[in-house]
Amino acid sequence: MLTPRFRGLVGCWAMVGLSLAIPPALGQETEAERRVLLEATPSEAAPSRPAFAPDAWAGAREAMVRDHIVARGLDDPAVLAAMRRVPRHRFAPEVAPRRAYRDEPQPIGHGQTISQPYIVALMTARLGLEPDDRVLEVGTGSGYQAAILAEIVREVVTLEIIPALAVQAAERLEALGYTNVTVLEGDGYYGDPARAPFDAVIVTAGARHVPPPLVAQLRPGGRMVIPVGQMLWVQNLLLLEKAADGEIRTRNLASVRFVPLTGGH
Repeated sequence: MLTPRFRGLVGCWAMVGLSLAIPPALGQETEAERRVLLEATPSEAAPSRPAFAPDAWAGAREAMVRDHIVARGLDDPAVLAAMRRVPRHRFAPEVAPRRAYRDEPQPIGHGQTISQPYIVALMTARLGLEPDDRVLEVGTGSGYQAAILAEIVREVVTLEIIPALAVQAAERLEALGYTNVTVLEGDGYYGDPARAPFDAVIVTAGARHVPPPLVAQLRPGGRMVIPVGQMLWVQNLLLLEKAADGEIRTRNLASVRFVPLTGGH
């Protein structure tokens, strides 16, 4: 969930050992309790997408994609289709619908925000998602990023630490008709080992370091996108790829400013 400042910064790939991305003294962390608020419906077939009724904001979504995403160089067809379909204004209840389609973050309560459309599209596209993928999201917020992911992949598991936001997101996603999303209330730092491994992990809050549990739950060949850095300063939006031998390759995608990842860690 992005706060207002953003400036793109393309980086280079680097090979790093896990120890370089994680502080040496983490202590003995224990898995946080999680409450299941919405459970994905297992299906052998590809999950069906919600049948959204026509609304007055289709033009605003098209303009959002054209002016703020395609114009900045993103062209992943699945991501663009998802951004055109999902009614973003339904996930930004504290602002007028038209404002929800501006290329800027919007408040969703409890000191949190829904990220600007370009950042949502960028982070999703860089995961290189496939239709059969299972994705873990840390930081559900209002549920918008989870909905975008659910349009593209087989299953989404999303964790939110703020109880009220978790409940609201679960209710919103269920009301819209998403059957391939599991919403959990709990500390996302620890991921969800019961449902791991995941093909991709996306973290929508700024972390001081890459959480070891999330790396452990990423399958070999999987990708993670996460903002890392000091909470009051600009963070690096990192793309991590996990090799078959567990080695992590890291690329800096952009300079960003996210709300902090919180929890007992």
